[in-house]
Amino acid sequence: MTATLTFTPLPELTQRRELDHRNSNGIDVTLSWCPVEGKLFVTVVEDAGDSFELAVDPTRALDVFHHPYAYAAARSAQLLDVLA
Repeated sequence: MTATLTFTPLPELTQRRELDHRNSNGIDVTLSWCPVEGKLFVTVVEDAGDSFELAVDPTRALDVFHHPYAYAAARSAQLLDVLA
């Protein structure tokens, strides 16, 4: 006889909680919080299919939510400086 063990994670521990969301000009921006990791995220999804996500400092979360492309560009520039 073989026993099968199935693990089902608790939804409240694995799912992010949406704190704010906006949609304009074909761009969805979501601010969410992951209670397990204790982190905030800003996720951008474009109608064209492109997307990106930023882990954000709580003190800058709303600013990143309102200006995600500026923060993404700044982080890309920082990454390029580190790699150069």
